Amino acid sequence: MTRVLQAMAGAHHGGAEAFFTRLVPALTRAGVEQRVVIRENAERAAILRAAGIDPVQVRFGSRLDLATPLRLRREVGSFQPDIVLTWMSRATDMFPRGSFVHVARLGGYYDLKYYRKCDHLIGNTEDIVRHLVDGGWPADRAHYLPNFVAGEQAAPAAREPHYTPRGAPLILAMGRLHPNKGFDVLLEAMTRLLDVYLWIAGEGPEREALERQAEALAVKPRVRFLGWRDDTAALLAAADIFVCPSRHEPLGNVVIEAWAQAVPVIAAESQGPGALIADMENGILVPPEDAETIARAVRYLFANADVAASVARAGRTSYEERFTESKVVAHYLEFFDRVKADD
Repeated sequence: MTRVLQAMAGAHHGGAEAFFTRLVPALTRAGVEQRVVIRENAERAAILRAAGIDPVQVRFGSRLDLATPLRLRREVGSFQPDIVLTWMSRATDMFPRGSFVHVARLGGYYDLKYYRKCDHLIGNTEDIVRHLVDGGWPADRAHYLPNFVAGEQAAPAAREPHYTPRGAPLILAMGRLHPNKGFDVLLEAMTRLLDVYLWIAGEGPEREALERQAEALAVKPRVRFLGWRDDTAALLAAADIFVCPSRHEPLGNVVIEAWAQAVPVIAAESQGPGALIADMENGILVPPEDAETIARAVRYLFANADVAASVARAGRTSYEERFTESKVVAHYLEFFDRVKADD
């Protein structure tokens, strides 16, 4: 049996962090023996414990944090992993060398200087893998392993608590409230969608600026900032259309989540969504930073219910073909067996 130690020093919220809390329990269900080390985070620890995994919590502080590397060495010594899987730069950089296969997972276009001591790198998109190889990483040690999302359906989230009329056209957007996500462009599009309501689920440094913008554009009465939410399926079930307006989006995990719930997707053609979506088949692509075209696409789907339904069905098919838990976990298991055997 393969023994895997996973280490995550992530932020309180984020796409990689959310996938980490899906992948770890899924690998346990698949029979992988794991030791999990996380940055101190009561909420993340509770999610993992509910899945039967008691994580080790450490600081993952600055370079002056000497306690974390010592604790990591102790965990390696007691667990004796075959494979160490570190997530993103900080955990990878702080992890000590040892007699294990060191794999790091990247969900973005990060500087390879933090990953030079690794044996293998995972990119969660094919474009990230190309970035690794273009940056000088050996092609035979750069691997594409996608994310998965849950496909279970949920009852629609209630509209009343968010002062959204029943039957009103509703679009949903989700993600960290950061300039890269383009929510300011979506708010501008709302000035052209006079009868439509918008829910934005997420937190981040741009929230105050976005709320001010919504007020200045006179769309705030139809825009709801929901904060960070864990009931993604219920929010999608309540929405008519999902919009991803990101300027920069390495993967577009939110697109896959909308596909899983059979909600039609409109997305800016940034890196991830542009690679995922076949325009007018399993989604609609629009140019980045183009509020007018977003609004036009929203109006088009509301006016053409048959097209919206077809796009939603094709999105669900794309999810089932590539991004279910069973398919992605199978890829991880095969990968673990292969790199362990090559060690």
